[in-house]
Amino acid sequence: MNPSLMGYEAAVLGGLDAEARRSVAGELAALEAAVSSEPALRAALTDTSIAPGPRRAVVTDLLDGKLSAPAVRIAAYAAYSSPAQDVPASITEGALRARAVAEGTVADEPPLSVLASRRRVGGYAAAVFEDEPVETLDGVEDDLFHWARAIETSAPLRNALTNRDVPPAERAKLVSALLAGRANPVTLRLAIYAVEGGRPRDLLGTLEWLVDAVAEERGWRVARVTAAREIDEATRIRLADTLRTLVGRPVELEVALAPELLGGVLVEVGDVRVDATARGRLEAFREHLTSDHGAHRTFDTTNATQGAT
Repeated sequence: MNPSLMGYEAAVLGGLDAEARRSVAGELAALEAAVSSEPALRAALTDTSIAPGPRRAVVTDLLDGKLSAPAVRIAAYAAYSSPAQDVPASITEGALRARAVAEGTVADEPPLSVLASRRRVGGYAAAVFEDEPVETLDGVEDDLFHWARAIETSAPLRNALTNRDVPPAERAKLVSALLAGRANPVTLRLAIYAVEGGRPRDLLGTLEWLVDAVAEERGWRVARVTAAREIDEATRIRLADTLRTLVGRPVELEVALAPELLGGVLVEVGDVRVDATARGRLEAFREHLTSDHGAHRTFDTTNATQGAT
């Protein structure tokens, strides 16, 4: 079972009408059959040498134009969120769930452990984030934080939202009634699914976990690019596509100019830093020369040459 995919698919299918859901279910069933019957496709999907981000990009490129956009999203996320060897099984899970949703046989989300439930909510959040420009996430962290504190400090509200005997749909209606029109629409979607996809007794923990997830998402969604000169639109698009493959999610560029870099760009996305500037290359070359010089001096010593072949 892939909890992250469960949440992601819930978000994608939740935005479709009944006819589109049936179409996606049929497409994923056809993809599942192809993966089972075509060894070359199965080998490509289970190649352990390909990292999750690039694997997602490969699946997206492979299926683009062959399946609808929602079906491609689900299949690509199945490839991204699973270990390579489990990708075919995740695609099967996605196809089965899509069929159940299309047929109306999915009611409440099945119970999972605390960590698995949070992963499910995280998958839902990932799909929501993909649909939203980064600026729409402003205030979501604060909204979720204050909502968690409101639940924590109100015994009646806490009891109503964490009561396992109350159906998730009823608890979701309460969340909607209290937050609709008062919080960011993204906050509302996440808060509702925290009730539907999380564990009732872990609601506060799930909301606090989502606060951190939004903060991380906002940081990862913004690529801070420092360039020696203006970047044209075509280069921006290529750079954004490359970074999406690198970090496994869409990014938006914030470009600042720094002529002292001489040429190229310096890119920072979260804790990933890529220095492709002329100045950076010169400094790296200088360090290379320095280290080579030191290495040659060491190699020439008696100790370093003993036992050399």
